[in-house]
Amino acid sequence: MTGKATDLCCMVGSFFCGLRFRGRQRSDCCSSAVETSSGRICLKCGKAKPFTILLHSRAMLVQEVILVAAILIVEDEIPINELIKRNLQSVGHTCISVTDGKAAIDELARREVDLVLLDIMLPEIDGYEVFRQIRGTPTIFLTARSGLADKVKGLTLGADDYLVKPFEMMELLARVDAVLRRTKKTSKTFELDGVKIDFASRQVFLHEKPVECTPKEFDLLEVLVNNRNIALSREKLLELAWGYDYVGDTRTVDVHIQKLRKKLDMETRIKTVYKLGYRFEV
Repeated sequence: MTGKATDLCCMVGSFFCGLRFRGRQRSDCCSSAVETSSGRICLKCGKAKPFTILLHSRAMLVQEVILVAAILIVEDEIPINELIKRNLQSVGHTCISVTDGKAAIDELARREVDLVLLDIMLPEIDGYEVFRQIRGTPTIFLTARSGLADKVKGLTLGADDYLVKPFEMMELLARVDAVLRRTKKTSKTFELDGVKIDFASRQVFLHEKPVECTPKEFDLLEVLVNNRNIALSREKLLELAWGYDYVGDTRTVDVHIQKLRKKLDMETRIKTVYKLGYRFEV
């Protein structure tokens, strides 16, 4: 196996092993694995493990407005490219992925994006040259180059962030959200199926008519929207919407969910997750 292939396998393995579930290290995958269409295959023991997207295992669910964006992923290692794409799509982002510098420049000539995740060591045209040609588009460099000189060069060119491989998906998602909050020109609102939520004024509208929500109903709605497409337990919802010191029964979550469904006509959006809690589907 070539040195580059070995580095790739170790890095993909680190991606999965670095993910956390409720603050604990995952131990159900080996340290070196490659991704296939059907699952992960360990390079040491040869065991195959079914493929799963582990986005819902983010240890901390941040209660801030998640800005949905169009993101271009420029990464020549296909397993890493796919892993990043699937995780970003799972939180609602629209992703376009390419595997070389020339394709990245061509793609940006055809459409505008909100953010570029750009590898440095690319075929055809390297990441630094791509960045020079697309200057003005918010960019996070993704690279295996961890030297201080490389970091300084990337940031001096004007990149918004610089992330060294291997990295955890939770960290990438947090950095993407941070860059979007700084650069994306959008109001802090969310709209779906005639429902509009203004997070700054804490107002909710249904078909342009105001809907009266109690403070806790709004807090719960905000948590659901910010963590859309993620299954949340009743205990986690209590923690995020009511606070760590709340000592009431988890049934209060069920009561508030029913009220939100009725007020906002969201019976099909706020799904019950059997024996767990709820998921806001978008």
